[in-house]
Amino acid sequence: MRRPASLILAAVLSQLACGRAAPTDPGNAKFSYRPSVEQIDVWKAQPGAPLRLEEHGKLVASATADQEGSYIFRKLAPGDDYIVRSGDQYTRALEVMSVQNSTPPESFYQSQKLHPGFQYLTMRDGTKLSAYITLPGDPADGPYPTVVDYSGYSPSKPGQPIAGYQSLCPEIPTLCNAPNDPSALFMSFMSYATISVNIRGTGCSGGAYDYFEPLELLDGYDVIQIAAAQPWVLNHKVGMVGLSYPGITQLFVAETRPPGLAAITPLSVIGNTATTLEPGGILNDGFAIEWLTNVLDKAVPYGQGWEKSRVDAGDKTCEDNQYLHSQKVDNVAEARAMPYYDPKIVDPLNPETFVNKIDVPVFLAGAWQDEQTGPYFADLLGLFKDAPEARFYAHNGVHPDQFAPAIFYEWKSFLDLFVAKQVPTIPKTIRGLAPMLFDQVFYTNTLTMPPDRFTNFKTYADALAAWEKEPPLHILFESGAGDPNTPGSPVATFEKTYPAWPPPSQQAERWYFEPDGSLGDAQPTATGAASEFVVDLQAGERGILAPGGNVWDLMPAYDWRQPAPGSAVVAVSAPLAKDLLMAGTGSVDLWIRSSATEADLEVNLSEVRPDGQEMYVQSGWLRASQRKLAANATELDPRHTHYQADVQPLVPGQWVEARVRIAPFAHAFRTGSRIRLSVDTPGDSRAEWKFALAKVPAGSTVDVGEDGSHPSSVALPVLEGETVPTPLPPCSLRGQQCRDYQAYDDVPAPP
Repeated sequence: MRRPASLILAAVLSQLACGRAAPTDPGNAKFSYRPSVEQIDVWKAQPGAPLRLEEHGKLVASATADQEGSYIFRKLAPGDDYIVRSGDQYTRALEVMSVQNSTPPESFYQSQKLHPGFQYLTMRDGTKLSAYITLPGDPADGPYPTVVDYSGYSPSKPGQPIAGYQSLCPEIPTLCNAPNDPSALFMSFMSYATISVNIRGTGCSGGAYDYFEPLELLDGYDVIQIAAAQPWVLNHKVGMVGLSYPGITQLFVAETRPPGLAAITPLSVIGNTATTLEPGGILNDGFAIEWLTNVLDKAVPYGQGWEKSRVDAGDKTCEDNQYLHSQKVDNVAEARAMPYYDPKIVDPLNPETFVNKIDVPVFLAGAWQDEQTGPYFADLLGLFKDAPEARFYAHNGVHPDQFAPAIFYEWKSFLDLFVAKQVPTIPKTIRGLAPMLFDQVFYTNTLTMPPDRFTNFKTYADALAAWEKEPPLHILFESGAGDPNTPGSPVATFEKTYPAWPPPSQQAERWYFEPDGSLGDAQPTATGAASEFVVDLQAGERGILAPGGNVWDLMPAYDWRQPAPGSAVVAVSAPLAKDLLMAGTGSVDLWIRSSATEADLEVNLSEVRPDGQEMYVQSGWLRASQRKLAANATELDPRHTHYQADVQPLVPGQWVEARVRIAPFAHAFRTGSRIRLSVDTPGDSRAEWKFALAKVPAGSTVDVGEDGSHPSSVALPVLEGETVPTPLPPCSLRGQQCRDYQAYDDVPAPP
């Protein structure tokens, strides 16, 4: 039986009243809202007000506006019929974009005109990011080579004069309006234009913070395209600069392949979020969590401190942008809740999985002992398959050492070649200022720029051709000992170059743990031999700096402790009969027997020198239950899956093999030195890394096998045929602490 038309009309009107607006209905919402990529932002609602998200008239999600009257509906499926309701207020029908269909036309980027000073860039979803721009001259006198730095620190904070140097402002204008990011500051001195941008949810930028979410990458793409479209940008292509956070962002942005990107120069970066956050499967409760906490603490409304002065001066955009900052994602809680590697979550945050997509020239530099981001940048060095050019610098040292003169010069030369497209040079004025610049980083005014090595090339093409003939990998050895007049300054004693990482001459050389505490060349033949250490439940909280010590000092005040009796198993080789140059990763292949169902393991490689000093070289870590090897594990590189499905709890009293990866390093062991390896509880090895140790019963022990049935050993990456061209350096190497050598007596394990 057919229903009367009046009843059908009534049913339609009832459906509209209950949950769905007509397609042309503009809505009556008094709160602010913005559809975006896979999310919808709401702000200026009544704090505590209920919010409903509907699609096609059906409830998708419900929420409550926070104390700022804000909420972000995240991880939404793309669609064009979303409506947000709060009480009797509702929005128009909103379209949620997918990542794939969100790219705007080129006219969107070309329509935005940028100028020197503070301003905003509009992203594809309408979010405005704050930026600070410097030019070496009038825009009309361009175009200028241009670089972008993009991070969650405060790069867009308006520039300030550098005290004491105002007289030089006519020659170097940015001395009087200095960018807040060091890399941008240095390049502004070199007659580059700089564009410094705060990522979404930080500073005066709109949106909310979430660690390298897809929107942050898309914003980066938009920033590059807006910058490249400016008439004062040379060749309509820009480079990216930055150390640490703004270095890491370059990897993520370059993955998106913005056409306006000329080159990237990531310095002091991670290799994988997981290897810095959870080295060996153990949470880095020191720097990694502290860094996340610090960024999150400043990603709240007015969290960086400088935003308030902007708002007080009448910046309504900055004021409006603060509302959504309260919707930041708690990445610390996420990190603590994720003890295993989940590819769906971590792969997008792991540069190892995507740097092969980067299709622009790459300059990357890092330090083996970096106390913040760590040594795992080296895991990226063989993965830039689509980059047309790549240059890598690696060395011993600490986090800011990419600004050391030798690397600084090569970094600037790279930008000249691939962004400015000119013969590389350091301006004479900057050479004169170099001691002052380096003093700001290294606390010494003795450092100067290396001489220009391209002065004999008359054309850019000739300089580029010569550069391209050079090997891509440069390893600087013994930084800290190259300037005898200033011990600890970031100057190397020698340099080696290679066609790839790891160097092709690398060979595994193996030493075995012996019952007498030595490292021997042959597998032990003893029966039932093992040594034991007691798990130190407090070790994870201890570092290597003395109270008040600063790891960036030329000669830091270290407090590198000898292991307490019974807290480690230590093995030392005989004096070396020849020099051994090493570069790569190592594998400590332990046979262990635990009294508990878990064991957190740390290995420390050091050099016992002929002068009676012991020098730190590198460490490695492993939670023993996560010992399952990955498919790409090798003799020298025991990668692990860290998947939850591969967890293998220890059976108390049962022997198992656990291969611990020594992190990437390079070091020269000289004739007469001895190789020392210790196995203990993670801790007492790093300046800023700490370890959230597994909870095991007090007094738990770990035995290390030293017999024919359980032959623990270490394989190290010796470069065959390589020579060491310099004598034993003083104990002043950067990032490599020293102490007086003391012999250690292992505790025999019970049968």
